Amino acid sequence: MPPLALTSAPIDHLIRRSQLLGAARNWFQTQGFHEVQTPVLSRDCIIDQHLDPIVCTPPHPALDSAPSWFLQTSPEQHMKRLLASGMQRIYQIGPVFRLGESGRLHNPEFTMLEWYSSPGGHQQGIDELTELVGHLLSRPEPVQVTYRDAFLKAVGLDPLEATSETLATRSIEMGHADNANWATERDDWLDLLFSMAVQPTLGHLAPTVVTHFPASQAALARISDQDRRTAERYELFVDGVELANGYHELLDPAVLRSRQQAANQWRKTHGKSPLPERNWLLDAMEIGLPACSGCALGWDRLVMIACSADSIDQVVAFPMHRA
Repeated sequence: MPPLALTSAPIDHLIRRSQLLGAARNWFQTQGFHEVQTPVLSRDCIIDQHLDPIVCTPPHPALDSAPSWFLQTSPEQHMKRLLASGMQRIYQIGPVFRLGESGRLHNPEFTMLEWYSSPGGHQQGIDELTELVGHLLSRPEPVQVTYRDAFLKAVGLDPLEATSETLATRSIEMGHADNANWATERDDWLDLLFSMAVQPTLGHLAPTVVTHFPASQAALARISDQDRRTAERYELFVDGVELANGYHELLDPAVLRSRQQAANQWRKTHGKSPLPERNWLLDAMEIGLPACSGCALGWDRLVMIACSADSIDQVVAFPMHRA
C-alpha cells in the first residue's frame, strides 16, 4: 500500500476517470442537456428509509432557524426545483454524502452523475441510460428484464405475490438468513433475497436494466398504469454491481407527502432520526413539476468497472481514510 500522503488509485486509473468524465459531458452535450451545479449543503434532504445524510450545524448565524443542515445524499431536490423553474434537460456531476457507507463499493463521499429529461417517460429514461452506458463502457448492448422475471429465475418465487412467510422460508433455505425473526417486514425479505440471490447474477454477459420494481419500493417513481403492483423504477447492473437507479418521476405532492410520512415512520421504528417533511422538493411539486424521467449513476463504480478495478479506492484519488 502506498504512503497515506499519496493517492490510493493508480495514475492510469485517474487518467481514465478524467477521460470518461469528458466522454460523459460530450454525450450529454450532443443530446441537448445543460450541465448544472446545485448546493451540496442544504437545510433539507431527500427522505429515504435507508439513506442517512451527514448532519451539520447551520453554516451561518443568520441561518439558525433551521436547527440542522445536511450534506446532500443526492442533488435530486435541487435539480427538480430547476425543472419546476423551467429547465428541461439537465445533468450534474458532483459530490454527494451518505453517513456510514464504507467498503469496496462505498465511501461516505462519492461522485454522482444525475440527469433529468422533461418531458420524459419510463422507457425514454431507460433508453437514455443504456445509450450513455454504451457510450462509456466497452460492453455488449444492454438488456432489459423485469424485477419479477429476474427474481423468479434466481429465487423461484414470484416477488409480487409471495407472502412474508414464504420469502422468509426461502431466505433460510438459501442460507441468507438464520431464522424467520431476521425481519418482520416483507420488503426487508425482498431486499435480502434480491441483494444476495438476484443481484450477483446480473450484468455479466451484458449490462442489465431491471425494470418495474414492486410498488412498495417505488421511492420517488410513479406506480405503473399497466400493473399497479409495480413502480416505473429501473436499475442498471454490470458484473453484479448496481450502477444506476432511475424513475419515471412522481409528480403528485399528496403522494409524496404520504411516502415521506411512511419513510419517516419506518426510520423512527428502526431507531433512526426523522427528516424534514416540509422541504424544497415538496414545494417544487406543489408549484408544478413537469413530466420527467430521472436517473442517478454512481460515477466511482462506473470508473471501477471501466478500469477492471476491484474497489472504488482504486479509482478515487483520496478515499475517506486518506482524505
